[in-house]
Amino acid sequence: MSVKISISHNTIYSYNKPVALSPHFLRLIPAAHSKTKITNYSLKILPVTNIIHRLEDPFGNSAARVDFQGLVTKLDICVEMNAEIELVNPFDFFVDEYAVNFPFKYSDRYEKFLLPYLETRDGDAILSKWVQQIDKSTNNTISFIAMINTQLYNDIAYNVRLQPGVQTPGESLERKTGSCRDTAWLLVQIFRSLKMAARFVSGYLVQLADVDTVDTVDTVGLHAWAEVYIPGAGWIGLDPSSGLFAAKGYIPLACTPDFEDAAVITGTSDVANAELSYTSTVVRLN
Repeated sequence: MSVKISISHNTIYSYNKPVALSPHFLRLIPAAHSKTKITNYSLKILPVTNIIHRLEDPFGNSAARVDFQGLVTKLDICVEMNAEIELVNPFDFFVDEYAVNFPFKYSDRYEKFLLPYLETRDGDAILSKWVQQIDKSTNNTISFIAMINTQLYNDIAYNVRLQPGVQTPGESLERKTGSCRDTAWLLVQIFRSLKMAARFVSGYLVQLADVDTVDTVDTVGLHAWAEVYIPGAGWIGLDPSSGLFAAKGYIPLACTPDFEDAAVITGTSDVANAELSYTSTVVRLN
């Protein structure tokens, strides 16, 4: 049985003086391959003196470009959607015979289109050492990627890091701590070091409290994870923040080769003091 929910995500930028805003790009529209069914969606922006154009970015993500007219003292971006949360079998796929066991090599045709997702960057000796110590005795591809995800979950302690940017893989491994975006980018680079195509994903994660659990609440928030491309199965999501496959409650918004292109809101303003506030709530409808 599915659980019907309503999600509200509100982001507000308040400025200490009237400012002009550059065009803003919003990656806040659920991806077509989301396993969570979206039944209703709306994007509202204040001030109303704006022009919104829907578009598709080079990576196939739905996005919106917002152009503003005049000066503003506040920018209010509100996303509201209804969704149905249900159990998802993360292993409901087939794998092409040549990729059942690791290592495998993509066909020439696949490799041609996957090149941006095979490019390694931010590599260093610390990352190379971690990759070299991976236990390769498990040759089943799906078991192998699951083992890597679990090992990363055990090695890196999750924290909420408010500083902007993403740690390099070496920084995350050396500090043994990182936010969801840090470990997602680290996992992407690990897979690419192993010649597997991987991409960075930003989106929402809905976590519903079990009816028998005491002192817990339903939550929703922005999250990041990784997807690896397995021939026959397609893009498979893995969340190193939990050590699990991305299945129930995951709503991808942007999937890109580099984390910079997956930011949910990008844009600039005139120089001013700005205050950022945001809220995200989930309510059960049934």
